[in-house]
Amino acid sequence: MRKLYTQHRALDGLALRRLEPVVIPSRDGLRLNCYLTRPVEAAAGVVPLVLVIHGGPYYRDTWGFSPVHQWLANRGYAVLAVSYRGSTGFGKAFITAADHEWGGKMHGDLIDAVDWAIAQGIADPKRVGFFGGSYGGYSALVAATKTPDVFACIVDLFGISNLVTFMATIPPYWGPWISVWKNRLGDPGTETGRAFLVERSPLTHIERAVKPILIAQGMRDVRVVAAESEQMVNALKQRGVPVTYITFADEGHGFVRPENRLAFYGVTEAFLAKHLGGACQPIGNDFAGSSLKVETGAELVPGLRG
Repeated sequence: MRKLYTQHRALDGLALRRLEPVVIPSRDGLRLNCYLTRPVEAAAGVVPLVLVIHGGPYYRDTWGFSPVHQWLANRGYAVLAVSYRGSTGFGKAFITAADHEWGGKMHGDLIDAVDWAIAQGIADPKRVGFFGGSYGGYSALVAATKTPDVFACIVDLFGISNLVTFMATIPPYWGPWISVWKNRLGDPGTETGRAFLVERSPLTHIERAVKPILIAQGMRDVRVVAAESEQMVNALKQRGVPVTYITFADEGHGFVRPENRLAFYGVTEAFLAKHLGGACQPIGNDFAGSSLKVETGAELVPGLRG
């Protein structure tokens, strides 16, 4: 091989960590193709782990440069991205294995991945965090309300809290997908389907939530509308669960403006450092030019208040 060019000149000379492809078996025999990044600190023993879960769910992670993996590894965390059932690129049977398994076997795959990382001597079982957006945000809320003992803290980006209200607010341009969603997830137009959606909604099981949660939302999001985050935040506050809620008035389904991304990452790494013990750059001018607004819970994240 010979070098052709440098794609990211700003990364020249930086000590990036290797992205390792790993295969993790699920409890029912599926092969979960995953990506692992270990920090320098891993050489000395177990380290805190952040589970980074992609959205979609009919999407996948790919091998290559990942800013999120490199950022978290630089802060001292092992980072594990999991191709749970339903992820694309592994055959139709792997996708259909996720039918009617939102909050079920799809979540079981993530727990299997955490158990694997602990058994391999990579992760400290008392310092495991969850980081996910969209469907990954839904998974984060499922983790908070279904398996709270596994995770020390949760980061949810524009996640679905109530599958019934989510299905009712699907944007018009998703019209051709509606029948697919009904078959794969559940049909809110039938009594059985609606009952299933209610049972698999994190909001239904709010009484199980106890761990600290950071929730971020773009207020122009038409895929997962702000009400999904707001109803979760209100329910958590009523139960006294520590929750920090930040919003971005000029963002939609994903944070596009660099100023907003920097602000979100600044809050997130301070939150993770408090609960997982990784390194953290103190919040300074990270919010310059950002539309970030702290709706509640500023006192729960170091450096966020004031």
